[in-house]
Amino acid sequence: MQTTYIETQQISFQDFKNQILEDYKLGRISREMSYLGRREVLTGKAKFGIFGDGKELPQLAMAKVFKDGDFRSGYYRDQTFALAVDALTVESFFAQLYADTSVEREPASAGRQMNGHFATRSLNEDGSWKDLTAQKNISSDISPTAGQMPRLLGLAQASKIYKSVKFEGSEKFSKDGNEIAFGTIGDASTAEGHFWETLNAACALQVPMIVSIWDDGYGISVPTMKQRAKADIAEMLSGFQRKEGEFQGCEIIQVKAWDYPSLLDAYARAEQFARMESIPVVVHVVEVTQPQGHSTSGSHERYKNEDRLAWESQFDGLVKFKEWILDYSIEIDGKEEVLAPAEELESIDEEAKKTVKAGQKAAWENYQKTITDLIHSVLPFVENLKGQNSEIENYINQFNKLVSKAKKDVFHLVRKSLLATRGINSAERNQLMQKYNEIFEVEKDNYSSHLYSQSQWKAENIKEIKPVYSESSEDVDGRVVVRNNFDKIFEKYPETLVFGEDAGNIGDVNQGLEGMQEKYGEVRVADTGIREATILGQGIGMAMRGLRPIAEIQYLDYILYCLQGMSDDLATVQYRTKGGQKAPVIIRTRGHRLEGVWHSGSPMAGILNLSKGILVLVPRNLTKAAGFYNTMLQSDDPAVIVECLNGYRLKEKQPDNLGEFTVPVGKIEVTKEGNDVTLVTYGSTWRIVMEAADELEKLGISAEVIDVQSLIPFDLTHEIAESVKKTNRLVVIDEDVEGGTSAFILQQILEKQKAFRFLDSDPLTISANDHRPAYASDGDYFSKPSADDMVEKIYAMFNETNPQKYPAIF
Repeated sequence: MQTTYIETQQISFQDFKNQILEDYKLGRISREMSYLGRREVLTGKAKFGIFGDGKELPQLAMAKVFKDGDFRSGYYRDQTFALAVDALTVESFFAQLYADTSVEREPASAGRQMNGHFATRSLNEDGSWKDLTAQKNISSDISPTAGQMPRLLGLAQASKIYKSVKFEGSEKFSKDGNEIAFGTIGDASTAEGHFWETLNAACALQVPMIVSIWDDGYGISVPTMKQRAKADIAEMLSGFQRKEGEFQGCEIIQVKAWDYPSLLDAYARAEQFARMESIPVVVHVVEVTQPQGHSTSGSHERYKNEDRLAWESQFDGLVKFKEWILDYSIEIDGKEEVLAPAEELESIDEEAKKTVKAGQKAAWENYQKTITDLIHSVLPFVENLKGQNSEIENYINQFNKLVSKAKKDVFHLVRKSLLATRGINSAERNQLMQKYNEIFEVEKDNYSSHLYSQSQWKAENIKEIKPVYSESSEDVDGRVVVRNNFDKIFEKYPETLVFGEDAGNIGDVNQGLEGMQEKYGEVRVADTGIREATILGQGIGMAMRGLRPIAEIQYLDYILYCLQGMSDDLATVQYRTKGGQKAPVIIRTRGHRLEGVWHSGSPMAGILNLSKGILVLVPRNLTKAAGFYNTMLQSDDPAVIVECLNGYRLKEKQPDNLGEFTVPVGKIEVTKEGNDVTLVTYGSTWRIVMEAADELEKLGISAEVIDVQSLIPFDLTHEIAESVKKTNRLVVIDEDVEGGTSAFILQQILEKQKAFRFLDSDPLTISANDHRPAYASDGDYFSKPSADDMVEKIYAMFNETNPQKYPAIF
């Protein structure tokens, strides 16, 4: 059992004094970083700055109870905390401000995130997990206010799960579930729904979570009284306060941001509740100041009156901390002991300025050296071209006149020079071209790598294992195939768990998890409240801590509730950390054709466009869906798997190798061969396309039907182009709106696969109407493509080229 801060505070006065002065020093360093960071932005050396000044003391107090194995999920104000837990240095702070692309110098994001977005590296270079219990962990920050909250729930719940779930390697992620997840949020952001949904779920689940609310009285320029029903969030949350003997609710602690000893006591109590009793805690830190305003985009003098500004100056946390240190005295063995005289604190102040200036100088020099090294490696090759085009010298002179040079200026020079010398085949130009390709590959890695996994476990590397059938293979409902496959999954992978609305007790609304909770328990097969955003958040947080969660969103239409988290958080985890973190969540949902506006929508285009970074898998039946689950549980990519809602009662032959067979991602399947036209589709629409293809056959049109199976990645081996090369005609059939998924598929086939070269007719898309589907079978027929629609529109292609053989229908 881990000890807590309260249990380790029997120390000597000298140790106590050293701790206080170390805190003061760290607070001063953080403040000077904020001051100098703002100046660096305003002098043009950085693009934007947002800093944590004013929040130094509560973050120092929070850091004292933050132990190895703990996790933080926060936002862009926590630089003092990051310094205190050794997740940030002065140099790495400024490296991020300058957008240095070196992982070594800027390990949080390698220059991909604006300053103040912190992260520790959970992964080794090969994408394997580090021992997360041996380090203090920060899950990568995101800017959308309150967007960090749903993930916080999953990080905290993982500790509770690890109290009963063990598997090979689980010791890297938890020590008997004794870890706390810490969240931080600005007071104005508590107006967001994600805050309330997360806190509600945490109070219901009773997870070890501490949420710190930094209350500085404003949301940018809008005062708190206009943000919430009550200005005091602690008062507003009073109904969440737990009652004695009940296993619901949370503890609420309010403390002033400038009161150092009270802050230590507040966080010590919060840790005791969370670590020892698994009770969520809200620490409402009030009277927080913001000495430089919200960001470098503006001045807080524009919206704060003189009285407020004067108060903030007087109650600045570091000012009050200094006063407290100077006033502190205690008698020990008849002798008065003090913490430090004013001269010593002033010396610390001066030393902090020097430390920060030295760190900033080193970070700037390292950043500039990257650019100067690039210039020195490229410029000679450009100069060698001066004799081949008179404009080259002008380009070089313009480049040399630039006061400040960035990588983009170097690339602009090279590309302009190559453009000017197009058509010239010379050794000098070829050398420049070779150098350009070399530096382009480096910057491509710096700015565009790790959108998807680049490890040996990436989904594309998982080998296909076909389903095995025998004479004894039964014809069963599709739901039975996926249910029995889940049974094998839970048996094979003890780190796997599933949760969602109705997923547990009744085995999901379509019985795909029937009997699983009874067999594997409520921890691994769990019901949740109706709260899609935090169902996703549970998945992200758990996956970041080594579990393999399957987060169930009951219907595809309702995935819109968690699309923000999918887009801003999950889809960008690997990218925004340049491979430093991962969250291989599987989002299980069901959709496509059924009945009604809210149960048969197809927001696939939105998912495709907003969630690049997540695999999008669209199996046509439940056997294919089962195969995708088997594939993804061997991968470290996140994925959404959309089961066919109208397929659960359709008969399928159950494979003999449940839990073993896999469906490869990015691989299409030709389900009917043909010679005259290629029909491309996916999901539930496939069955209707097959029906239409049979009708077309009777009309003398031989259609080849292709099920794409996965939209992201899409047809990695370009087999669809080969089909079009054979048939010379292409039709994309989709139940999404016009210009939705069909437009994406068309772009992939025509542009990326260059299948336009083989077309004898205009490509055709057959999609749904732009409105949501109307109710019942008639609504489906008139709202989405029917077999009649498909037959008539495809037949018209042939009527246009050969009206005698294919006379007009209408």
